[in-house]
Amino acid sequence: MKTNASIMTLRVPKELKHKIEKAALKQGVSINQLALYFFSKEIAEMDVSDTFSKFWKSRSKEQIFADFDEIMANVPKKGKIPEWDRV
Repeated sequence: MKTNASIMTLRVPKELKHKIEKAALKQGVSINQLALYFFSKEIAEMDVSDTFSKFWKSRSKEQIFADFDEIMANVPKKGKIPEWDRV
């Protein structure tokens, strides 16, 4: 079976390598599978963060609050707020 994979050598401190090995063993996966998961997850989170940063950067603080107030005005009132749920 042919795969479209590349080999990457990664240097990490010994203590981190030990933690990675323990985490992979605990999850029942290979170090490679664990690394792929973590790399993919972090890159996806960075992409989402960039998207939100661009979105919010184009709006003023006043516009953000006005948009929030407009949305909240459409939320139906549900009666008394329990004491444990108050800010």
